[in-house]
Formats: sequence, structure tokens, C-alpha cells
Amino acid sequence: MGKITYYLFALIMVGCQVDKKSAQSAFFSGEIVNPTNEYIVLYKDEVIIDSAKLDENNRFSLKLDSLHEGLYHFDHHPELQYIYLEKGDSLTIRLNTSDFDESLVFSGTGEGINNFLLEMFLTYEEEEPLINNFYELEPEAFSKKIDSLRQSKFQLLKELEKDLPLSEKALEIAKANIDYTYYSYFEKYPFKHRRKLGEKSIHELSSNFYGYRKSIDYNNTNLTYFRPYYNYMTYIIGNMSYMNCADECKSGEGKIKSQLHYNQHKLKLIDSLVKENSLRDNLFRNVAMDYLLKVHDNEENNNSFIDDFHKRSGNNKHIEEINDLYSGIQNIQPGNKIPDLELWNTKGDKVSLRAMTEGKDIVLYFWTGTQKRQFENINKRVQELQAKNKNVNYIGINYKTEQAQWTGILENYGVQENLQFRSNNFEQLTKALIIYPLNKCITMKDGIIINAFDNLYSLN
Repeated sequence: MGKITYYLFALIMVGCQVDKKSAQSAFFSGEIVNPTNEYIVLYKDEVIIDSAKLDENNRFSLKLDSLHEGLYHFDHHPELQYIYLEKGDSLTIRLNTSDFDESLVFSGTGEGINNFLLEMFLTYEEEEPLINNFYELEPEAFSKKIDSLRQSKFQLLKELEKDLPLSEKALEIAKANIDYTYYSYFEKYPFKHRRKLGEKSIHELSSNFYGYRKSIDYNNTNLTYFRPYYNYMTYIIGNMSYMNCADECKSGEGKIKSQLHYNQHKLKLIDSLVKENSLRDNLFRNVAMDYLLKVHDNEENNNSFIDDFHKRSGNNKHIEEINDLYSGIQNIQPGNKIPDLELWNTKGDKVSLRAMTEGKDIVLYFWTGTQKRQFENINKRVQELQAKNKNVNYIGINYKTEQAQWTGILENYGVQENLQFRSNNFEQLTKALIIYPLNKCITMKDGIIINAFDNLYSLN
């Protein structure tokens, strides 16, 4: 809590502030130590508002006219962080990318709410191990622990307000940051508790365990893109859908038998509770991505799910992405031929993926030169498998790596180059072969897919 003490003290020393009432614009500026790229990009929700190139001293400045007050986030790839801006603010940051969040400090008009949000973010990270242990407690004891932590954060907010009263909207953000973070722990509790104690069924909870749910606003446009709020929405939708499915689908022991039914319960619940367009679209997308990428259901169930999705969210702004994913998954169902993609070999020649896999037992795996440790682990695993299965060809497909860097990696690690190929079209590769998660592989026989969602570390 040192940073909060510091900026509360600093606020007492400030004699006056810029008159914000008549201002229509705001300034956002700062210095980036050890920059990882040349730009700072400022977003409002999903829209780029402005960007600035760092000068020779690694500093930047943005003037924001006709400001829409509320939450923004700035991106200095590959990192990003929230900021809150109001008209009349002149907010300055300083950070070192080698310790991005921990080194970030806000100063100037608007620093109070921003330093508070940042300090809360860092505190929540520190509390995670402690809260993870709390999940072993019985419900009443768990509630008392979480409520105590939550109240301690409201006390800090109260102390901040004594020296720097916040606007109504800023105060709403600060309170929501606390509430939805701790409410999320309650939504996760029954599942974490069961897993930690090895119980067969969900623990029975008192009628007031979820008492805070009465105050939940499912359509707050000010919070739609605020991570604590959005995360909470995914947790409560998952929790309530699970309980509904376990009850209505008659699965017994508080468990669900059908991932299709469970995810259809999610769609139904979002449809009934959430009316705010952006949040609604994003939550529907979250369910679709989770189901299609992680469940690996059969073709009939996939069809049933996507039909339900279209009925409830046919005008979703992510619909093209979801349809592409669905089509890609349907194309790599067991029994289908592998999609025919153009790849490149180490000599720079084009080759056909379908042609190279015909008549052979194949395992396709994927890697990128941007993740050295992942490649080292995968390469070691492939060598182990190849030694046991001499008749199987383990073919590596590389992406997001330039030709020279790719061939250099293969040479340095002594990889069998005739079984290595590269795609220079990441979007096409992703849509066609759904390269998720990192350790995914595709097992094939005679050019026919056996399992497009195998795990390299689960193979024998």
C-alpha cells in the first residue's frame, strides 16, 4: 500500500488544481523507459482514439478534444493498462517496460483515481495465493474472509475521497473495481471448493451466500469494457448456467452431462439478462469461442449449438469470426481430408499440405519463432515420440517467423528439415486448422483426419 500512501500525501501538498469545469479537452502524456516499440496507442473500448510516436527522449503527448469521460486503455505493445480520463485532466505517466505495471506511476490532474485503480490491480495480484487457500474453507468462513478484504479496499477509497473528492462517474468505477473483483470470488467458490477438497458434488450454500446478486447491474454501459465487470459477468453466467443445467437436465450430483446443453443454457441466460449491445455481443462471443475451441464436440452438436447461437445473436458484431471458426472446425472433423494449404519448405519452394500427407501416418504440430521455450519443449517431445514411433512422420508447421529466422532456428537445434514447413499466412492457417491451444496437434492416417484436436503431450 506504499504507493497509495505516497499519492495521498502528495495530494495534501498540492495547493491548487486546474479548473476542470470549463475545459472540454484533456492531455495525456508521459515517458517510457526501455520502450518496446515506437508508439503509444490510446483506445476507448475497442476503438483507437489517438496515437503518438515517442520522441528522442522516449516521451509522448496527446491532446484529446471533445473528450468522452470514462475508461480508456493505452497500449505500448505488448503491454496495456487502463486509464480514467475526464475533461480538464492533464495526466502524465512514467513507466519502465522491464517492470511495466509495478513501475507505472500517474501524476497530474486525474492522478488520484488512476493511481487507486492501479494499486488495486497490483494488490489483487498479490492476494491471489491467499484467496486460493480460502477456497478450502466452509462457505460462512469463506464469506467472512472475502468480505473483510473487500471492506478494507473501501476504507482505502474513503481515505482517498477525504483528500480528493471524485466525480460521480470516477467513484462508480472505483467502487465497481472493488465490488466485481470480490464478487467474482464468490461465483468461483463452489467449483474451486469442490475441486480442492475432492468432493463429488457442489457444496450446499445458504440462501444469502449470493446476496450481492440483488444489486448487480447487467447493462452498465460505463463498465462494458472494464475487465473486473466483464470477468464477473462471465463467472456469474457460467455459475448460474451450470446450476440450471445440473438441475433441469437431471444429471444428478450437481454435475452436467452435456457440454452442449450447458452452453445452450449460457446463451439462454445472456439472452434473458443482458440487453446492452456491446456486452451482450461480447458475452455471446465468449460462449461460442469457449464451446467451439475447447469442447471439441461432434458435428451434430456443433450444428445444434451454432443454430441456437444464430437465433439469439444473429446480428452479433463478431458473427463473421464465429462463422469462420465454426466452418473451420466442421472442415477438420474426423474422417475428412486435411484442408489443402500452401506451405513453404526450407528451400523456399511451395508445397501442398494435402499432397504431402497422403498415404502416410502423420502428426502435424505447430510452433512459432516468437516463443523459444515452447519450441524447445515441443522439439524435445517430438524427438521422444519419433524414437518410439518410427513409422509416423511428425511434421512441424511454423508461423509468424521470417524465412531466414526460421531456417536459422532449425539449423541451431538440429531439426530434421525435410519434416519442417512454414506458413506465411497466419490468418489462413488459423482459420483452416484452428491452431489452438499451443500444444495442439492433428493426427492423420492416409491423408484422413483422425483427431484434429489431439495434444502432443498426450500421445503415446
